[in-house]
Amino acid sequence: MDNIVLEYRDPLFSIIILVALVFVISFIAYSYGIYRERLARKDYRKLSRRFELGKLKEDDYVHLYKTYNLPFDSILLLASSFLHKGDYNKAINVYLTLLEHVSDRVKKEELLELLGTTYFKGGFLQRSKDVFMRILKFSPRNKQALTYLLIIHEKLKDFKKAKEITTCLEELNKNVSKDQTYLDALIILNDPIYSYEKRTQLLNEIYKKDKSIQRLFVQFLLQFNKDFFWENVEKFDAKSFIDLMWYLNFDDIHFEKVASNEFLLELYNAKGYLDNLKHSEDFVFNILILLHKYSKEVNATLDFEFICSSCKHSHPIYDNRCPHCHSILTFNVSHTLSKSLDQATQSLQ
Repeated sequence: MDNIVLEYRDPLFSIIILVALVFVISFIAYSYGIYRERLARKDYRKLSRRFELGKLKEDDYVHLYKTYNLPFDSILLLASSFLHKGDYNKAINVYLTLLEHVSDRVKKEELLELLGTTYFKGGFLQRSKDVFMRILKFSPRNKQALTYLLIIHEKLKDFKKAKEITTCLEELNKNVSKDQTYLDALIILNDPIYSYEKRTQLLNEIYKKDKSIQRLFVQFLLQFNKDFFWENVEKFDAKSFIDLMWYLNFDDIHFEKVASNEFLLELYNAKGYLDNLKHSEDFVFNILILLHKYSKEVNATLDFEFICSSCKHSHPIYDNRCPHCHSILTFNVSHTLSKSLDQATQSLQ
């Protein structure tokens, strides 16, 4: 009995037992770690396959952010894939879902900015407005939020409110003089109390100081005060609104005034309204003039493209504000030769 007790109390035996226990525990912990890693990899591969197939759901972004500690910027980059596909609703849901789990103020503000701009791109102007107003409550000097609010109020035809926002941006050292002139013109154009003569007078005063509103002014005159336009046609640069003059109805053209304007004379010879020029310095005009001279049926016309001088993007339709970079009155018109509408229709039949 004494020998058994001595053997049990042997230090070497205790060390062996201790080493064995450490080995067993380490083995179990290692095996459990491998098991968890395999599950995680399996889960991650499953998630990756869903992403590759374009089926990543809104909650998956939060899962990536919380479970795999994927950087916040990387999450936003993944979410932007919806924007590139034009799926604004999914992008909005991603941002809304992430907002519930992000507590950092800077990240929350960034998410709100993305949410507001996405609402704006998707055409949800009132929701976009609400988001940017929320941003300004805790970040009143946020220039992006103020700029988008200005554009939103402009699109909602609340030009006076948009003008008020330019004052805030001006205090933040942003140059908004062009915006203010543009909004002043819009306020005059949309004032139901002013007569057409009064609007003409006020717009003319602005135009004398700032030629950037030329197209706005000319569009108004061609619609409501053609007499004033033709009386002052030499004060305008018709090349910058060639499309408006090209599509002008024959009966609305003052040909006596056209005769003393070299550009308009070439333009209306190219259109076939006049036949008193043999050629033009403008290559496209020259082709059309020759076609009218030597052919009874001219199946050609002018096509117009509008190029933003700020971002260089081109658009088929004129807009006061570039839809890409949101700059105002930056479109320059370019003309090219194309098939007439009748000829193009026949070729499709």
